[in-house]
Amino acid sequence: MSTEQNLVTTPITADFLRGHLDVEQTARGLLPHRLPAWARRQLPDDRLAVAEAQPSGVRLVFRTSATTIDLDTLPTKRVYLGFPPPPDGVYDLLVDGRLTAQATVAGGNLHTITDMQAQTAQFTPGPAGTAHFADLPAGEKDIEIWLPHGEITEVIALHTDAPIESARETGRRVWLHHGSSISHGSNAVFPSTIWPALAASAGEVDLINLGFGGSALVDPFTARAMRDTPADLISLKLGINVVNSDAMRLRAFTPAIHGFLDTIREGHPTTPLLVISPVLCPTHENTPGPLMPDLSDGTLKFKATGDPAETAAGRLTLTIIRDVLADIVAQRSAEDPNLHYLDGLDLYGESDHDQFPLPDAIHPGPEGHRRIAENFAKLAFAGNGPFATTAG
Repeated sequence: MSTEQNLVTTPITADFLRGHLDVEQTARGLLPHRLPAWARRQLPDDRLAVAEAQPSGVRLVFRTSATTIDLDTLPTKRVYLGFPPPPDGVYDLLVDGRLTAQATVAGGNLHTITDMQAQTAQFTPGPAGTAHFADLPAGEKDIEIWLPHGEITEVIALHTDAPIESARETGRRVWLHHGSSISHGSNAVFPSTIWPALAASAGEVDLINLGFGGSALVDPFTARAMRDTPADLISLKLGINVVNSDAMRLRAFTPAIHGFLDTIREGHPTTPLLVISPVLCPTHENTPGPLMPDLSDGTLKFKATGDPAETAAGRLTLTIIRDVLADIVAQRSAEDPNLHYLDGLDLYGESDHDQFPLPDAIHPGPEGHRRIAENFAKLAFAGNGPFATTAG
């Protein structure tokens, strides 16, 4: 915890948070959630429970002239039994929209995955800590602190060498995005450089990121949560988790997508809605799931274990998913002119893979996240893209 003298202590309240759908009062502070409480009561497994509580895209925002800022938090860090622990999650501090300082918080709780397939885990409590930021620029400024995208983070208090006040309204459009682990930020190093965060910055929009690692499975409660969330722009990046979990066959997937879109349209009948198919992933282009960990070379990679011959019986691959999503959008857009389709191969395709291969055969590295964001910004926010301010 902070030990700086002559600092103003401010308990964190919900009005300091952005990019979340709910907050939970804990014994120490606030735990931001990316699904509302009613939806969390319907979660089918621990994987999604952990993912939605990891604050990908969630940030603290305020205005201050402080040059020293300490943020007390209690992180919960995920580790895998038998593997070295990952580096501590990074807190990105932005001053007037520019990344200016970074910090980590040691210690915290441990959520140890004891079986990757069964997703069994052990919980070990640990101490809270402090993210320390010093020598910030003088003068009044807008501060954003992006929380680690891969660590559950209870936020407790701010300690600053000058008072803080509520952030000014930006007037920016709100972009509500749902996707898989790539949208969540897997293999990105910093929370403000996951691809949705980079794309939001380029498009000058405020992000609400419902990217859930391993859990973009066309769940009805996610659709209802999106239906009920105010937004100016909505995107859905669906498909790869359905394939790599072997969760559906073609017969179930097609009506599930229609139902997901129907539910969102109940609350957002005319909002620009962009359906995005999977980016290139050679592991699953023509091979169904399930996906399994592969430790044959001593590092964690993944491999598809399905039989391509079974696609004739309705098993899904990324190639099939792209065709299905394109057909659904083409069919529905005849009566829904604000529904759009974006081929994931235009975000990250063969040439991008040649330049920036997937380190674990599934997720892009930091350069891949940046490439996806750059392409998304060009295709969605610029020119005649569906999210452009001049789009009709």
